[in-house]
Amino acid sequence: MSGPSHRFGSRGLCRGAALTLVFGCVLATAAATGSLPRDADPRNPDIQARSVASAVDPRDREAVEDAAAEAEADGKSVTDAAQEAVSRSGDRWGAVYDEQEYEDFEQALDGSYTGVGLSARRSAGGSVSVSRVEPGGPAGRAGIRKGDQLRTVDGHRVDRRPVAEVVALLRGDRTDAAAGTAVVLGLRREGRSWTETLRRARLSTEAVTVRRLGGAPASAVLIKVTAFTKGTGAEIRDAVRAAPGDAGILLDLRANAGGLVTEAVTAASAFLEGGLVATYDVHGEQRALNAEPGGDTDRPLVVLVDGGTMSAAELLTGALQDRGRAVTVGTRTFGKGSVQMPSKLAGGSVAELTVGHYRTPTGRSVDGQGITPDLVVGAAAQQRAETVLSGLGGGS
Repeated sequence: MSGPSHRFGSRGLCRGAALTLVFGCVLATAAATGSLPRDADPRNPDIQARSVASAVDPRDREAVEDAAAEAEADGKSVTDAAQEAVSRSGDRWGAVYDEQEYEDFEQALDGSYTGVGLSARRSAGGSVSVSRVEPGGPAGRAGIRKGDQLRTVDGHRVDRRPVAEVVALLRGDRTDAAAGTAVVLGLRREGRSWTETLRRARLSTEAVTVRRLGGAPASAVLIKVTAFTKGTGAEIRDAVRAAPGDAGILLDLRANAGGLVTEAVTAASAFLEGGLVATYDVHGEQRALNAEPGGDTDRPLVVLVDGGTMSAAELLTGALQDRGRAVTVGTRTFGKGSVQMPSKLAGGSVAELTVGHYRTPTGRSVDGQGITPDLVVGAAAQQRAETVLSGLGGGS
């Protein structure tokens, strides 16, 4: 990638003269469930995809900073005062985080998090079930399995609650969300109900998994990417290079909530011979993200997306689609494409307000619109994607 380093994430911090822009925030669900936390990088310029119509007035940032300073002088909560000022600004995606929260996000970007090692999802009927169990994590060691119904967290019923609320309960409040703290889960499996006391632990994420599809030598390779944490782009590149010469790639970005911009650009570089990945603006100033040369431009490539494909994952999808490098299959992506510029407040809190937007190589805005795949498929999307890949000569 040419130019400064960037990230997708929901947090960032201005240190010295470096502008930190963060792309994509919604790793919150995975973070709290212990599968993947939200993202940020205080060391590099970042981008953050958020769904807003326009950048906020710079005076709103001053108002937030002033509110934080006044609260600190009065002995009040800096975070609460700043958040109230953000709410008054009308910035739908503006947010404020305390120092500990921001530290957690930094660690998350490095591929680690504090949690119990499970992800959850809510069914159409309102029940909440375990969608993934991290191998070796507290949940896995306790025998919790994918498909188990999650009924309560510390005595609070979770059925019909939004997943974000379930996540908050699993993660605990500011005093409870540390390694070693206990959380009691009420579970149900095949008619049997029980409770399990788990202790949150510091865990490492597995953002990229690779497996062969089919048994023939020329079978396709499935690369599943759950988030763009540190090292993800290199893992994708290495997986592409290690694939058999005549095997196609099925890049699964479904339910990928984003991550580091640098990693998304590195991933794009695995499939492109340099060139534009995305553009973005900060207070009207246009900037570009470019792929490195040397990518595999011949291997058949199909990208799977859905409504949970966000921010950095949308940037990668848009680049591969616009550049004619991949066939995209699935449903319309989420649509996060605005840029936030975070800054440090009094007391160590971090505020981020919207300053611009990003676009795909052909100039399409993703913000609030998402990306419509070339082949719109709901049910059996992966099966259709494998069929398309086979038709492109990429195995089956």
